[in-house]
Amino acid sequence: MKIVFFSSQPYDREFFTRFNTLRFELSFQEARLNEETAELADGAEAVCVFVNDKVTEAVMDKLAAKKVQIIALRCAGFNNVDLEAAKARGIKVCRVPAYSPEAVAEHTVAMLLALNRKIHKAYNRVREQNFALNGLLGYNLHGKTVGVIGTGNIGKAFAKIMLGFGCRVLAFDLIANKDLEAAGVEFHPLTVVLKADIISLHCPLNDQTRHLINTETIAMMQKGAVLINTSRGGLIDTNAVIEALKNKQIGALGIDVYEQEEKLFFRDLSEHIIKDDTIQRLMSFPNVLITAHQAFFTEEALSQIAMTTFTSIDQLSQKGNLTNQAALLV
Repeated sequence: MKIVFFSSQPYDREFFTRFNTLRFELSFQEARLNEETAELADGAEAVCVFVNDKVTEAVMDKLAAKKVQIIALRCAGFNNVDLEAAKARGIKVCRVPAYSPEAVAEHTVAMLLALNRKIHKAYNRVREQNFALNGLLGYNLHGKTVGVIGTGNIGKAFAKIMLGFGCRVLAFDLIANKDLEAAGVEFHPLTVVLKADIISLHCPLNDQTRHLINTETIAMMQKGAVLINTSRGGLIDTNAVIEALKNKQIGALGIDVYEQEEKLFFRDLSEHIIKDDTIQRLMSFPNVLITAHQAFFTEEALSQIAMTTFTSIDQLSQKGNLTNQAALLV
């Protein structure tokens, strides 16, 4: 079986080649999947896509014409795939629902600590032989209230870490997680969770959650709250957050995802002029920390992604179904 990987990076080639024990024929393409690049799937029974590939109905038509049978997402989120179009064309769609929730949760904590204790600023200061502490004042996380929006695998892992810091953890989800409640997490309505000292987003992006953080919900936060997003960029109305940073309603912002990231992330643009004024404005704030969709990027996570993806493709091609039903979308 031939699998074409879109939006592939050197590390994709490394890990998927390493774990290709079933001897699939692998073709790695740097191009993102869209109507024009769908031609690269010629001869493939499966395509493997990532978060910024746009698998629209028109793309589905082209893949179906090439007899592609499986679309495998090497990620958990699937808001970039038209599942109804896939179903109508008999194309199976699978994902990696839980590769390493600890990887993303730990990165979330790293961003929070870096913002709070000004680690990124201290690093640059010391390299310039500036050992002064002025402007680096932080605060203890112990005793602070942390709001977790979304308690799936990643949100659950993050909540447990923050309990270990001695924080009071509030959570919002459609269904309260009994294990987290037993551990000490308090489930409340969103309006209550938004009043926490620190708010971390761990929910999927869909019609109900798009721009969950907007002018109205920001107004519900306490002044100076810290906001972290390692989930999906579309959860945040970026312009509303910029206004909140300007008037100090939001005290600090950490984002590993960005609503328009497909034009920027996973590329070296150091020699280019970035025309996105919004992210340029975000990067100008001293209390904003941006990483480029790095939270998942650990040895353990990439290994699990490769193994799960190959297992799913093999099972779908052999049986038309998956042992891990959470991985099957269509």
